[in-house]
Amino acid sequence: MSPSTDPKNLSTLLERGVVEIFPNNESENLRDRIQKSDSPLRIKLGIDPTRPDLHLGHTVALRKLRQFQDAGHKAVLIIGDFTAQIGDPTGRSEARPRLTPEEVAYNAETYLDQAKKILDFSSDRFELRRNGEWLNKLDLQQIITLQASMTVGQMLAKEGFSDRYEKGNPIYLHEFLYPLLQGYDSVAIDSDVELGGTDQKFNILVGRDLQLKDPNRQGKPAQFGLLLPLLVGLDGVQKMSKSLGNYVGLTDEPLSMYSKLEKVPDALVDKYFELLTDIELATLPENPREKQKQLALAIVSQYHSPEAALQAQQDAEKIVLAGNTTDLGDIPEFDLAQINFPAPLHYLVKASGLCKSNSEAQSQIKNGAVKLDGEKLGDRTFANVEELSGKVLQVGKKKFLRLI
Repeated sequence: MSPSTDPKNLSTLLERGVVEIFPNNESENLRDRIQKSDSPLRIKLGIDPTRPDLHLGHTVALRKLRQFQDAGHKAVLIIGDFTAQIGDPTGRSEARPRLTPEEVAYNAETYLDQAKKILDFSSDRFELRRNGEWLNKLDLQQIITLQASMTVGQMLAKEGFSDRYEKGNPIYLHEFLYPLLQGYDSVAIDSDVELGGTDQKFNILVGRDLQLKDPNRQGKPAQFGLLLPLLVGLDGVQKMSKSLGNYVGLTDEPLSMYSKLEKVPDALVDKYFELLTDIELATLPENPREKQKQLALAIVSQYHSPEAALQAQQDAEKIVLAGNTTDLGDIPEFDLAQINFPAPLHYLVKASGLCKSNSEAQSQIKNGAVKLDGEKLGDRTFANVEELSGKVLQVGKKKFLRLI
C-alpha cells in the first residue's frame, strides 16, 4: 500500500488533535516528508506497561497511530519491557516504584489485547517490538557513551527534575537513564516519526538528538515529533488516570462505559469527539445533552458494538426514568473496601465520586436527591459493609453506582 498524499487525509493526519509537530520549517517539515516519500514512513509509539489496563487517555496516541496506518505507513509499537522497570520520571514528584519483569510481562499482554481494538496488526502495516531486545544487550561502554551525549544541566531542565531538585526531593541516577534509553529506541528501530503526549516532548527530542549523533545513519533525516494532548478526565480538571478515578477503561462493560461518557462535562465533549472518534465536528448537534448521548453511543460502539451501545443506552434510561435499580446488568461500581466504617452517608457520597465535596453531598442529601436502592435517604451513619453491599447509590437522575 502506497502512502496517501490526499490533502484532506493529510489534514486529518497532521492537524486533527495535534498540538505540535517538530521540526516544522521550510527546509524540514512532516507534510513535505510524507508527500515526497515513495515508501511508508516508520511511525513509532512507545508504551511502558506499568499498569495492566488501558483507558481512553491511552487511545489518543493509539488512534493517531492507526490513522498513519490507514494512510499507508507502518506502525511500530514498542512495548517498554526494559524501560518500564525504570519508570518514566516525567511529571513525577518522586521516583516510581520499580516493577518486576513478571509484572511487566503480565501488563504487556493485557495492553496488546486491548490495543488490538484500535490498531491493525497485519504484518505489512504493523511491527511489534520490545525494547529489551536491544537495551538488554548494551554493555557498560555503550551506556557511558549514551550518558556522555547529555549534560546534567540538560537533564535538570526536564520538567519534573527541576522541580524536585529545587525542593530538595531525591533524584536517583537511574532516572536520568530513562530519557536516554527511550531515545535510543528511536535509533534501534530507525523511526521517522515519534508520537507522544505533550509531556513526552523532552524524551522525543532526546531520540531525535541521538539519531542525529548516530554515525551509522549516514545523513538520513532524524525523526519528527508529533505531540498530542493529554486527555482530561471525567472530573474536567486533571488528566485521565486510574489512580485519580476519573477514567473510562477499555475493558469497562458497555453500561458502565456509556454511563460515564454521557456525563462528560459540557466543556470537554467537543474535545472528546475530536480525540476519541472520527466523527466530523461540524455535524455534531447543538444541544449539549444530545452531544453527550451521541458521544457515549459512538465510543461504546467502537469498543463493544452498536447493538451493545444501544442496549446500554436503554438500560441507563431505565435507571433514570423508572428508578429501577435491579436487573439492570452491569452498572458502574464502587468498591467499599476504600471506606473506613463506620461512615456517614455524606462521606460515602463524596468518596465514591458522586459529589465533589462533603458540602455538596450534604446539600444533595438535604434536598432529597440521594437514594439507596431507589429510597431517599437523610444523612445517617452506616456501621459496616453489609448494610450497603450490592445496593445502588444514586444522586439525582444521572449519577449512580453499585456498591460492592
